[in-house]
Amino acid sequence: MVELPRSLLKLLRFYVGGLLIVALVTQVPAPTAAQVAQTASASIAWEQPTVRVKELARIDAVRDNQLSGLGLVIGLNGTGDGRGAQANVQMVANMLERFGITVSAHDLRLRNVAAVMVTATLPAFAREGDVIDVTVSSFGDARSLQGGFLLQTPLTAANGDVYAVAQGPVSIGGLNVRSGGARVQENHPVVGRVANGAIVERSVPINLAEGGTLTWVLREPDFATAARVADAINALTGEEVARAVDQSAITVRVPEAMRSDPIPFIARVEEIAIQPDATAKIVINERTGTVVLGHDVRIATVAVAHGGISVRVEPKVEVSQPPPFSNGQTVITRSAQVTVTESPGRLMVLETGASVHDLVEALNSVGATPRDVVAILQAIKSAGALYGVLEVM
Repeated sequence: MVELPRSLLKLLRFYVGGLLIVALVTQVPAPTAAQVAQTASASIAWEQPTVRVKELARIDAVRDNQLSGLGLVIGLNGTGDGRGAQANVQMVANMLERFGITVSAHDLRLRNVAAVMVTATLPAFAREGDVIDVTVSSFGDARSLQGGFLLQTPLTAANGDVYAVAQGPVSIGGLNVRSGGARVQENHPVVGRVANGAIVERSVPINLAEGGTLTWVLREPDFATAARVADAINALTGEEVARAVDQSAITVRVPEAMRSDPIPFIARVEEIAIQPDATAKIVINERTGTVVLGHDVRIATVAVAHGGISVRVEPKVEVSQPPPFSNGQTVITRSAQVTVTESPGRLMVLETGASVHDLVEALNSVGATPRDVVAILQAIKSAGALYGVLEVM
């Protein structure tokens, strides 16, 4: 803790009813370039993790594809779509017509059937015959999909081609029971899952090393990380084959000897370990009071006063009793008793270059709650003393 002049302390206590942030101007010797480089090197060595390229980036041509389809869930115990939903009725009529049975949709009354949207993700390199999970979601007024069975549903991609077919029992992981006007519901009963419910009918062709070039795309774009990945690949091959195109893409020229079989080269590149860089960031979720602070966040010299006032209003009842054998009446008087309590405001001072560890220790020392930390960080940012990106969710 740094002692402050008594006049400044009086000024701070005058405003300590809420939260006060004061930026201090102090004469601190400027660090030399060698000290800055030594501090940055120590920070990277102690706090930056070593991560493989496999966890940092993906190959540009390797990606997942979304599939969707419209289907029917049957076998529901009276919890399907009501009379107001016409989609399932028309779908059942169409299905019966394919089986050679012609029934008017207006004559059908179905409570054991629900119209659903079936969605799935087709992973890269999925082959014919592989199975994938599907999600089943009711879009009518069905109360529950519990115990239902998904009929065979084609799943199409954005281009309209069928890539998988789904069918199987629906698992919702919950329940919805009604009886005698009472209702018990657990989890979300109108969205379910069919484990291994879709069979892949068509694979998506992927051309690796087309033109003798591979492109790795960073999951978290950053210029410094892209440059480090390119340098590490060049060091592995012993020649200039990798180049960072921008903050997210690194193009790599596959060596001539490996172009016919690039898989071993890809495996070697993905095993390279580097230290990624990242933007100094603080993420705040005000709804839950969650605060996540990056280790690169730095704070200028700043004083933080934390305190609060609590007001409590409670009713007070007074009874006035007349003397014995008198004609008076008992009188009841109600009034409000107001109590104001002010917690002692405590002052903490963070010096220039304070890290997240120093900030957390200082905030814990004054007993700040997560929501107090949110307000303190926002006030420090407004004071211009926080060097980092403040992201509020």
